[in-house]
Amino acid sequence: MKNRDLRALLLLTSAAIGLSVIGMPAHAQTSDVADPVATVAQDDEVLAENELVVTGSRIDRAGYDAPTPTTVLSGDALLIGNRPSIAQVLNDLPQFRASTTPVTNFSGTASGSSPADLRGLGTTRTLTLLNGRRFTGAGDLNTVPQGLISRVEVVTGGASAAWGSGAVGGVVNILLNEKLTGLTIGAQNGISSRGDAFRYGVDASFGTKFADGAGHFMVGVQYFDDQGVLDRDSRPNLGSTTLYTNPTGAAHAFVIARDVNYSNASVGGLITTGVLAGQTFERNGTLRPFVFGNPRGTAVMVGGEGTSLRDETALAAPYERLNGYARASFEVGDAKLWVDGSYSRMWAEYPFYAESNRDNITVSRDNPFLPVAVRDRLIAAGQTSFRMGRVFEDYGYRTFGYERETIDAAIGIDGSFAGGKWRYSAYYGHGQLSDDRGYLNQKLTANFNRAIDVVAAPGGGAPICRVALTDPTTACRPLNIFGEGNADPAAVAYAFSSAAHVRNTTKLDTASVSLRGDPFSLWAGPVSIAIGAEARWESISSSGLDALSAAQAFSTFNFSGLEGGFNVKEGFGEIAVPLLDQDFSRLEFSAAGRYSQYSNTGDVNSWKLGLTNRIFDSLLLRVSRSRDIRSGSLSELYNTRSTTQSNIADPVTKTTYQIVTFGGGNSSLNPEIGNTTTIGGSWSPSFIPGLSLSVDYFDIKIKGAIATLSGQDIVTRCANGNAALCGQIVRSGGVITTVFATFVNLAEYQTHGIDFEASYNLPLANLSASLPGSLRFRGLATYVPSLTTDDGVSKIEYVGDVGEAVPFGTPRWRGTASVTYQDDVLSADARLRYVGGGLWNHLLDIENNVIKARTYLDLGARVRIDKLTLSFNVNNVFDVDPPLTTTGQIHYDQIGRYFSTSATIKF
Repeated sequence: MKNRDLRALLLLTSAAIGLSVIGMPAHAQTSDVADPVATVAQDDEVLAENELVVTGSRIDRAGYDAPTPTTVLSGDALLIGNRPSIAQVLNDLPQFRASTTPVTNFSGTASGSSPADLRGLGTTRTLTLLNGRRFTGAGDLNTVPQGLISRVEVVTGGASAAWGSGAVGGVVNILLNEKLTGLTIGAQNGISSRGDAFRYGVDASFGTKFADGAGHFMVGVQYFDDQGVLDRDSRPNLGSTTLYTNPTGAAHAFVIARDVNYSNASVGGLITTGVLAGQTFERNGTLRPFVFGNPRGTAVMVGGEGTSLRDETALAAPYERLNGYARASFEVGDAKLWVDGSYSRMWAEYPFYAESNRDNITVSRDNPFLPVAVRDRLIAAGQTSFRMGRVFEDYGYRTFGYERETIDAAIGIDGSFAGGKWRYSAYYGHGQLSDDRGYLNQKLTANFNRAIDVVAAPGGGAPICRVALTDPTTACRPLNIFGEGNADPAAVAYAFSSAAHVRNTTKLDTASVSLRGDPFSLWAGPVSIAIGAEARWESISSSGLDALSAAQAFSTFNFSGLEGGFNVKEGFGEIAVPLLDQDFSRLEFSAAGRYSQYSNTGDVNSWKLGLTNRIFDSLLLRVSRSRDIRSGSLSELYNTRSTTQSNIADPVTKTTYQIVTFGGGNSSLNPEIGNTTTIGGSWSPSFIPGLSLSVDYFDIKIKGAIATLSGQDIVTRCANGNAALCGQIVRSGGVITTVFATFVNLAEYQTHGIDFEASYNLPLANLSASLPGSLRFRGLATYVPSLTTDDGVSKIEYVGDVGEAVPFGTPRWRGTASVTYQDDVLSADARLRYVGGGLWNHLLDIENNVIKARTYLDLGARVRIDKLTLSFNVNNVFDVDPPLTTTGQIHYDQIGRYFSTSATIKF
């Protein structure tokens, strides 16, 4: 931990204490509570008396039933699996998809981050709130200290009318324990059964009242170090697994195979043409036959002594993070003034993969680095040059490094008047994220080409760059590429550079004011309203861009600067009208609307209609229809170029090969419009105390959906007739070299399905008075029969496609089932996680296309000894293997059996 991190935490703590007295900027609080019947597994200890939280609505009347289904995670539900971040806790729920995690995004520019992704609609369609307000760290839930979280409420339906842009898929509201008292210190660690993926962390939280209970202060800090997994070959079905073309005449066009390696390059240098073809250079510069595997086309083979990109990339990205949060509040009459602030820093530097030139280096026989014996054989054959491929592992791997620093602060007031009949809230918040990125040890295209073009100095002298013949002052140094470890470090330093760098700064300013109350009553009860106004300013800018990237000097990864921003001003209103209030039925209608004025795309509105009926207090029926909106995010509008390398199946040439895919923003994006329908109900039968059941149907249709397609998806849609997407593909000699996968507005995105949830809490004393403790059973499942995208030319169904290269691939079924025993001393749990199977990609004719379903067993136990709590967890107890995976799987566990322990002590 660096000194500046300690200084930042001390500053944060002291600032929060000071601000609690003098009232300067900090954080928003809403008084929203989820419906106790529609939600499962709420812990009474964290729902304080009179505390109202309805994340799916702005109405805060006691007893109000929101029409949108909500799931609550609190208490033991947050502890199961001992996950290292809140995002990974959510990813265990069947409604979420782990589209971006340190495992699934092991080598991208968002490496290590963990946002939330409801319904697999994309992380930008899940609005994440902290205590009911937007915050800067929403794009990476690693930034939230877990020790301060009391519960997480998940609204699994559109909520743009209540919360604004981004809530198309739903809302995740992280609620902190604002009544925290005492000091808690904790530590945790974990390791896989293979001895890697080691992680450890420490955390502390403190809360206290002051001024005779009128004031409250809380602070939490957390440090975490996850060392990741750099060796993909340590897991079955990963490593150099690749999709490649089957030989002509095979029953299927493609196959996914293990141990697929380059057949046109080696670490020492593989000659691919002429009399010496098939020979590789040894360390001493001599030649020997290269050991080929089973060839698959001209570029890859199965087996052999070669290497591949997937041998080199990480399985799970390592990272370190440091988080801090502080909040102070003070009650004055019927008002509570509050201020909060948070600081987060996340950083890592790890090897990416080695640079390579595969079958595209031309070597003259006059190159003085060539051994005499090799040159003589070329002369004897009348051959003046040859082509070769080289993997430059001996020059060091390309390395990716980043540092993300987030600072967020807010100040606000919550209060009431007219005897509590009217409640108001207001806040202003400011935050910024500084994302500092660098790529080290990259090949400089022009320098490299000059350095390998080597001749002898005039008069038969030492090797020099050919350019030195005309420019004696050149900095070029001749590079010996024949044999591993023979290069002059000065030549490597000339041909490679670690200068690639950029710093992107994202800023978010938010302001909100709202009023809630019951202006009058009708025959069935009080009519409740909520009105308010909000404003938001978002911007992103770059600094520190290196001159080489600006000149596109690197062979693959060149950063670029970006500058952009927008603001939005909004007004919203919501009303709840009781229509019937009888013992057998309490029927209520609700409506919400929001008008949004964006500086970049103009005016847009969202609305929601809902109807609930509580029957005999045990059955709640609900239905809602909403129009939800989402404007393009800063990254979608203005993001710098991102670069990935992957294999694609080319339907034109009927072959597979590696391409470069460039992603990036598109400032011409239009807002997308979502229409969501939910129908469902919750039942808590009085004759079975402790039982709660819920079923909810959802249907989401998004017009003009903002999306970035994978390279494979663009190639496939182009082949299906989408001329616009064909314009994003670059071919050379009939072969694809580059695909530009920038953000676009698709014609339509649609999905529907059913969520199931059940819980049963059984005090064992009900069975026998001598039995202590209780058992809690909980099950959640999601069934998705369809998820389609339509670009105006082709409509593609993604449900059942569960290969990692499918952008919207979704299992038909996902579910979890858990049982927890708890008494005053011991808590033990067992959980099953089920992920349905399907096809790797139904659009490709793959020989081994089928992926079987997986079921994982997790076990955990916690022992409380006075103020000390010890816990032990095992995830994926039976070490279930992942399916054949070429990059990073978002549906299935890739790490395998994992052990973790933790200890917490309270004072």
